[in-house]
Amino acid sequence: MDHVDSVLLPELDGPVPATLPSALGLLSLALGVGALAAPGPLARLAGVDDAPAARAVLPAIGVRELGSAAGLLGGRRPAGWAWSRVAGDAMDLTLLGRALADRSGERRRRVALTTLAVAGIAAVDVLSAVRISRAGRARARMIRMEIAVTVNRSPAEAYRFWRDLENLPRFMTHLESVRADDLRRSHWVARGPAGHRVEWDAEIIHDQPNTAITWRSMAGTGVPNAGRVRFVPAPGDRGTEVRVELRYAPPAGALGRAVAKLFGEEPEQQVRDDLRRFKQVLETGEVVRSEGSPNGISVRQQAIQRPAQPLPPSRR
Repeated sequence: MDHVDSVLLPELDGPVPATLPSALGLLSLALGVGALAAPGPLARLAGVDDAPAARAVLPAIGVRELGSAAGLLGGRRPAGWAWSRVAGDAMDLTLLGRALADRSGERRRRVALTTLAVAGIAAVDVLSAVRISRAGRARARMIRMEIAVTVNRSPAEAYRFWRDLENLPRFMTHLESVRADDLRRSHWVARGPAGHRVEWDAEIIHDQPNTAITWRSMAGTGVPNAGRVRFVPAPGDRGTEVRVELRYAPPAGALGRAVAKLFGEEPEQQVRDDLRRFKQVLETGEVVRSEGSPNGISVRQQAIQRPAQPLPPSRR
């Protein structure tokens, strides 16, 4: 799965979320060094140089900022350290609010400007902490799988059928439609558990004709996903091994996966069934199935199982 795990997903590890902890860490480092190295000039700039406690409070704030910098730049539990910055901002705003009430004239103006600057930093910290937390939760619920099927067709035929993305709903029953917007981008509509409808945009980021296709979802999707399908000549000239690697973050995490199992919609089982139908379509031109399998394993589907028969034309 190394190849798919290296694919960036905007919601999980794209440019903005990946660099936010480092950016916040560098900001904390600069503020911490400034507060420790020059508390006097910083107190004058903030308008609190007339307060005897300022020379003690500012170094304490500097130590706090250096602690946040170490945590954020160290890369461990970035969400917790990002929220620690928000807590520190709240403390700073409380102190500045008291200082503002006790001052007048030029010092009051400087305290007011400092308060506005800290409030702006606090807003950035809150937004950053929310984004980092969401990305962390999505990574934690990531599901990974690798499944293969052997198809009695050449790699070129298997690749050509799969590369026409609008063919995918013919064998992926959870897909309602796939619309190819251009050679790289497409729009997907799928049915989730309990009939829930999910839509997202995806892009092909690597296309090696007759060999492999790699894709990922675009920013904004509720189900971040990435995958790769490879078309490998089977040993003994037995056709093609179609190997699918997939990772995605379901919206409801482990609980959602458990509920989906009850309805016969367990993700790995779905992909296995999809590949069986892909094999049928390529080898026979149609999907032949019963109501119980390979369309799922739920009790309801087993109860209404009928002998295998072709799907009606409207479902092909």
